[in-house]
Amino acid sequence: MLDTGTSRRRAALLIVLITGTIVYAQQQDRPVPPPGIAVSEGDRKELEAGLTRLSESIKSLARNALLPDVQIFRDAVHYALTYNEFFDPPDIPKAKVLLAEGQKRADHLQRGEAPWTTATGLVVRGYVSEIDGSVQPYGLVIPPSYDPRLPRRWRVDAWFHGRAEKLSEVNFLSERMAQPGQFTPRDTIVLHLYGRYCNANKFAGEMDLFEALAAVRRQYPVDDNRLLARGFSMGGAAVWHIAAHYPGTWAAAAPGAGFSESAEFLQLSREKTPPPEWEQTLWRMYDATVYAANFTNLPLVAYSGEIDGQKQAADLMSKYLEKEGIPMTHIIGPETPHRYHPASKIEIDRRLDAIAALGRDPFPRRVKFVTYTLRYNRSKWIVVDGLEKHWEKAQVEATVHNQGSLRISTSNVSSLTIDYDPGGAPVELVGKAMIEIDGAKLEATGPASDRSWRLHLARTNGKWAIAIARPTGLVKRHGLQGPIDDAFMSSFLFVLPGKAPSGDAGKRIAEETQRAIREWRRQFRGEARVKKDSEVTDEDIANHGLILWGDPASNSVMGRLVGKLPLEWSGPRLAIKGKQYDAATHYPILIYPNPLNINRYVVLNSGFTFREYDYLNNARQISKLPDWAVIDVTTPANGRYPGNVKDAGFFDEKWH
Repeated sequence: MLDTGTSRRRAALLIVLITGTIVYAQQQDRPVPPPGIAVSEGDRKELEAGLTRLSESIKSLARNALLPDVQIFRDAVHYALTYNEFFDPPDIPKAKVLLAEGQKRADHLQRGEAPWTTATGLVVRGYVSEIDGSVQPYGLVIPPSYDPRLPRRWRVDAWFHGRAEKLSEVNFLSERMAQPGQFTPRDTIVLHLYGRYCNANKFAGEMDLFEALAAVRRQYPVDDNRLLARGFSMGGAAVWHIAAHYPGTWAAAAPGAGFSESAEFLQLSREKTPPPEWEQTLWRMYDATVYAANFTNLPLVAYSGEIDGQKQAADLMSKYLEKEGIPMTHIIGPETPHRYHPASKIEIDRRLDAIAALGRDPFPRRVKFVTYTLRYNRSKWIVVDGLEKHWEKAQVEATVHNQGSLRISTSNVSSLTIDYDPGGAPVELVGKAMIEIDGAKLEATGPASDRSWRLHLARTNGKWAIAIARPTGLVKRHGLQGPIDDAFMSSFLFVLPGKAPSGDAGKRIAEETQRAIREWRRQFRGEARVKKDSEVTDEDIANHGLILWGDPASNSVMGRLVGKLPLEWSGPRLAIKGKQYDAATHYPILIYPNPLNINRYVVLNSGFTFREYDYLNNARQISKLPDWAVIDVTTPANGRYPGNVKDAGFFDEKWH
């Protein structure tokens, strides 16, 4: 028989789980973000006047490097007013405060002043994203001890926020100007990430971390060996994935609640029709569970409330970590639902402060790294440059042995780099370095005089050898490995057809084009770059991935490229992978290295691939299509797919 306390805790947990299921079932069709409220004529005129004035000030400051710190206020109010994103009555006075603050900063810059750059306390700032040219906000908590004149570098804790479907830029900035957040460790800069809204820091939300962190590095002296990843709920899920996929970046990771994978969290085994095989394969992109070995080199302090349904994330990770021989530190708030227990917060900080005091070890003697895709290819001084087969488990275990020799074992890896920054190389400066890899013994040139060392290794016909460089040409490599959604993690340009594409397929493509532009702004909070095919320049081809819409007859850029892509598409004929389709009712979706610039992508007829159904649960916001697909438009588009997916699959490591 259970004791009363245990019975009560289990009953509470059951209520949480059941309630969540009922609410979810009732809200299948709600839009994300929700529609806004009406804005009175008086408020609208006041906001528009403030926007006009601030926009004029911004124009006069066009060359000022600190301009993003002003633009965040203008853009926040512009988005809310233009796209009906004032969600509650208090949002409107918040917007007026933001416009006043933006104008105040603009006036400071006109006088050659920027007091917020040296201020302590709560500070909001912005950066220009490489992905779409948008200005993205971030919040900072600058400790009272901060002084830019001090000869020191500062610990930075990156904080990932929870799910909030009304977290417009207006609400994010207002919150970051008023609330320090859950944790404010002593002598620590806390970086509050917007993460491009509500996507659990995936895709462009993932890149937001690194772009915001780069912006902080430009403005503040950051200690790269004392970076910590922290977050709760959706933010806890973000930490699970960010830590597991970038283990060499952090001194420690502290996820709270959230989810750590998709299938078990969503209970997909209960669905009558399981997701397609390619979609299940793509779970290996964001699931943290299958990357558990990467915590070998990353200290981890997990937190859960005892009666929180999202305790499932840490419990499941614990099982996967046990398989790797890693007993997980799991702080559990007693009889606590979905929040931090006060005593647990003290204990979490105690442990993290101790780890941060020691700092990250950038050059450990042993590195163990697992990946399934070259999007995630590095831990410490090991860089995976090539896989034998994507989406299968690839592993490297590398150890520094006596006199600095290296012993490396690999599986499913075709090329890698040993990469030590200055001061890090473990081998002697004079003479040859000895490397044993999968039983083969190699002699290599040792490090440079600054003790930096970069050595490339490649396996050909089963034999490892020293290589001159990383793989190049038409091969899958980091940042050019697919799937389709990967194109939206770096700079991209939508290229529209010069005339309407033909047939029912052409109508669907036109609808999907407008949807992709609209949903990029709604879900990833930026205006996509858009040009007509006739406007595309050599500079565009050099600087952006090209997202081509239409067909070869309607889009002149697509017409130039289609003969160099792995499909046949001309008039009524569409063929891919040896199968033929009627082009009047079918169209291809595809990602491939651009034949005009092999270092950038070209994508045919697709934005990011998760859709309205997936907006309702962050664990579903994962890639829904692989490297290529054929869409049958005789089936209507819906909240899951742009039509009936007749076939889909992955290209191999040489894009065949």
